[in-house]
Amino acid sequence: MTAVFYRAVNATYPKAVHSEGMYIFDENAKEYLDMSGGAAVSCVGHQHPSVIAALSEQINSMSFAHTAFFSNDPQEQLAKKLSGKFSEAGAKVYFTSGGSEANETAFKMAWQYWRAKGLPSKQKIISRVHSYHGNTYGALSISGNLPRRRVMGEVLMDWPRIDACYAYRNQQDHETAQEYGLRAANKLEETILREGAENIAAFIAEPVVGASLGVVPAVEGYFKRIAEICQSHDILLIADEIMCGTGRTGTFFAHEQEDFLPDIVTLAKGIAGGYQPLAATITRAHIHETFTSGGSGFDHGHTYVGHASACAAGLAVINVIEDENLLQNVVRQGQLLQQELEAAFKDHPHIGDIRGRGLFRGIEIVADKSTKAPFPDAAQITKRLKQATMKHGLICYPGGGSFQDNLGSSIMLAPPFILQPDHIDRAIDKLRAILSDIFDD
Repeated sequence: MTAVFYRAVNATYPKAVHSEGMYIFDENAKEYLDMSGGAAVSCVGHQHPSVIAALSEQINSMSFAHTAFFSNDPQEQLAKKLSGKFSEAGAKVYFTSGGSEANETAFKMAWQYWRAKGLPSKQKIISRVHSYHGNTYGALSISGNLPRRRVMGEVLMDWPRIDACYAYRNQQDHETAQEYGLRAANKLEETILREGAENIAAFIAEPVVGASLGVVPAVEGYFKRIAEICQSHDILLIADEIMCGTGRTGTFFAHEQEDFLPDIVTLAKGIAGGYQPLAATITRAHIHETFTSGGSGFDHGHTYVGHASACAAGLAVINVIEDENLLQNVVRQGQLLQQELEAAFKDHPHIGDIRGRGLFRGIEIVADKSTKAPFPDAAQITKRLKQATMKHGLICYPGGGSFQDNLGSSIMLAPPFILQPDHIDRAIDKLRAILSDIFDD
């Protein structure tokens, strides 16, 4: 018997006891190839000696000093490094413990920013259908993940949402990708005009949608148009890069590939590589200046803001990414992973789409390839995928909506940045066995 209240209350789990590089081992010495970094977390692999050494050194000197009273060197150094990587000089960084907290912080920044500017009616935050911004109350309210919202019933806030830029399902046959992108982006302007720009504080979107859709990048030009719309209506633009940031798509920030500048960016998951809980909310200088110059300040905080040990781990992880040129490997191995997935599965009768950027790839599973129709909920494809992946020792991230949401199930791959071709070969073999278990019975 266990005293643990598990994530899935009726599930049983193997006990992980050891990890190294690309692998996790359970108590029975079974080996699991980690091709999703947990949940796009373990970006430099497991038990990297440089990260362990830096974290141990910090813990030996000082684990924690409350940042309501003190700053600390790891927080200062990590903030400086992240600010220096941002697309505009003068960015400021607010550290929290996880993605939900990072987005809640971003929302509070947006609301207090507009109040400080004398525009308190700017309160609504527009998001996208099938988005996921966290599981705390505010973050889940603003999320567009329909299955997660349904579980909570009517207690969540229900603010405006537009459709995601999801070319596989929403681009029409007569449209070019650019035409579709503009049409999808212009839905934001239609929503702003309907709701009134004076009531809108911000728009939030993932530059590459993660778990909710199974890794969906926007088409070229979409986010550039989104940024134009936000700027013209005086609305803040928040880029949720909790999954797709910190180098996951091949550049440190995912928005770098989209040619737009967000007002606020949120990072988590890979920012500390799983060695400590850490997240960051990064703001352009003009937002921070509004709080400092007007005297209003920013009223917000958590116990572990700027936690010294967590920031030490984050600093070490980013140093490893730089020192080992891992972003180059993300691009190189990401291209190879896409090629190998297409070679192995593009003709599979139930693989509808294979997509992504860098080491962030998605495989969408459908009942009918020609119509893109999903399997009915009763087929339990996502659940069966999870069971089969564990059976075959492959850690990946099965997901999907439901039949009533018209979404296929998906497999998300987000392996550590140390991925090599032999790992890809092993993953392909395991995926073949997994799909055979599900569809060849």
